[in-house]
Amino acid sequence: MKLKWLGHAAFLITAANGTRILCDPYKPNPGRLDYGEIDEAAEVVTVSHEHGDHANTAAVQGGPQVVRGVGSHKARGIEFRGIGSFHDAKGGGERGPNTIFCFSVDGMRLCHLGDLGHPLSAEQLKAIGAVDILMLPTGGPTPTLELSEAEALVQRLKPRVVIPMHFRNQKCAFPKYGVEDFIKGKKSVLRAGVSEVRLSPSLLPPPTQILALEAAL
Repeated sequence: MKLKWLGHAAFLITAANGTRILCDPYKPNPGRLDYGEIDEAAEVVTVSHEHGDHANTAAVQGGPQVVRGVGSHKARGIEFRGIGSFHDAKGGGERGPNTIFCFSVDGMRLCHLGDLGHPLSAEQLKAIGAVDILMLPTGGPTPTLELSEAEALVQRLKPRVVIPMHFRNQKCAFPKYGVEDFIKGKKSVLRAGVSEVRLSPSLLPPPTQILALEAAL
């Protein structure tokens, strides 16, 4: 499996059989979200919520099947489990709902948290289950988890790999924290220096390694 961080919360995941899954495609917003335009093709697109920086499905080429909402969805032979959550700590009262997507590719269990804005309940954690690769918003409140909450969630889920996303940098102005704030003081950190990596079950590290990628766009 190949995993490429396009920027913000957008990832392109390519299975060994060629199936491409694009999570949370963004729409650039000059001065606020300055990642480049998405021009990738995919067979499946997942959308965690309907904000423009996560739901720009029109940018994705190839006529993909779009997966939204809570429940079990089948696309290209893959089950995508949508788990209900919120974009804020007030039950969605400020920023609305958020869907966490869990799915398996090439024997690895992936979880994209979208713009999760609150700690998860025991029921939500059980619904997520075991995770190999966790795509975690680390930009802080608002609009997502406080760093301490993100770190606590990693401790609960114990994924093999954590990939930070949705953080402040030169191309993204509105989150509170940059990636260095999240990885500071942590021992198992790999600054990959690239946007795309190959992952396989046999090569996954023991829990938990932080994999910091460079945005492709």
